[in-house]
Amino acid sequence: MSLIYEKQIVVTEEHIDRNNHVNNVQYVKWVEEIAGEHWDFVKHKTNNPDDIWMLLDHHIQYKKQVYLGEILTIKTYPKTPEGIRQPRKVEFYCNDQLVVDSLTLWVFIDKETERIIRLESDWLDIL
Repeated sequence: MSLIYEKQIVVTEEHIDRNNHVNNVQYVKWVEEIAGEHWDFVKHKTNNPDDIWMLLDHHIQYKKQVYLGEILTIKTYPKTPEGIRQPRKVEFYCNDQLVVDSLTLWVFIDKETERIIRLESDWLDIL
């Protein structure tokens, strides 16, 4: 299985700001949304399907504006773990052009104890 998860979104009025393009905050929402969807898609293959990810750090770069009616393809994938931190890329494409690029750092939390779970460095291999 590929570690890449993707979906498409048609830009609607609710995504547009007063400058008539997709609101920057909307991209941040989509970053969190697709990360959660990807986890929901693969968690049954792990030893911790009930535990949760918590966002630590978020970097986003806006490269080009996107407008009403355009179709965004969102791709996400985890990168190699960095100790307790799990980096994740989220890329937004419009007409096959990268328009927004995001890198987030997450930690994995035990739902019961609310403590960080240290995942093995090769944990992505099971996916």
